[in-house]
Amino acid sequence: MAFFDRMKVKKQDQARLDEGLAKTRTTFFGRLNRLVRGKHRIDEDDLDDLEEVLLSSDVGVKTTLEIVDRLQARVARDGYVSADELQSIIQSEIAGLLLAHSPEAPAEFDALLVDVPHVIMVVGVNGVGKTTTIGKMAFRYRQAGKSVLLGAADTFRAAAIEQLEVWAQRADVPLIKHRHGADPAAVAYDTLDSAISRGVDVAIVDTAGRLHTKGGLMDELSKIRRVMGRRIEGAPHEVLLVLDASIGQNAMHQAREFTRSVAVTGLVLTKLDGTAKGGIVIGISNEFRIPVKYIGVGERLEDLQVFDRRRFVAALSK
Repeated sequence: MAFFDRMKVKKQDQARLDEGLAKTRTTFFGRLNRLVRGKHRIDEDDLDDLEEVLLSSDVGVKTTLEIVDRLQARVARDGYVSADELQSIIQSEIAGLLLAHSPEAPAEFDALLVDVPHVIMVVGVNGVGKTTTIGKMAFRYRQAGKSVLLGAADTFRAAAIEQLEVWAQRADVPLIKHRHGADPAAVAYDTLDSAISRGVDVAIVDTAGRLHTKGGLMDELSKIRRVMGRRIEGAPHEVLLVLDASIGQNAMHQAREFTRSVAVTGLVLTKLDGTAKGGIVIGISNEFRIPVKYIGVGERLEDLQVFDRRRFVAALSK
């Protein structure tokens, strides 16, 4: 992608991110501003109220306590924290937590691929936006000049193959599929085999999303992973877990179950534009020590974005 095209896309992405986080921004920093309005100093009682604000934004108990503990230490050291300082300090704390589990420079879609084909396995329960995310990823990679192949390895859910086929058509990429009820691992193997023969840059494999509490699903995902590794050494190069940000702490529970059974390398948080609890991005990244790679801020093909912690904090607090 040419330099000026890249800059144009980034400006558009920032605008969509600002818009997509509007509900969270209004709830989180709006309540924070009301908390400190008219005050010249912040004391222990105010920190208790701040804790409630963080929890209500689904930052999570563990992460909330970390942030409040750091602020309490500062109040104890300095005697007080001014209201003017509080927002910038919270922004700094959030950015610091995200930095600990995110690369300094996010991997853009037009970044150089170490492995070609670059194989991505996508996991997550039904209804979180997994199929939609795959279609948007394919579009974004295509937009960046890379060739993409999709694999429909969710052969159990009714209409899953057909839904992925629709997204493949929207993104203008080919799809490897078998009949409904076929062996998912066989579909994954054929997808990688086709990716090699076609010389594509990126192969993205969808997987079943039955309830995460069923051991059979986790066993099936492990089998798919092993089979892909036999066809291409080191595959899959990424395992992305898709979570619905709008369900708050339930997303935490899903992440906990999947990360126990699957070697997840990155997170995708969808539907951020439809929730006031975007703080889940902060909490889930901090608790599981897994980087958030992509976020969904709308329904359009362009509305899957590479997660950039600096842009996220800026959009959350402006």
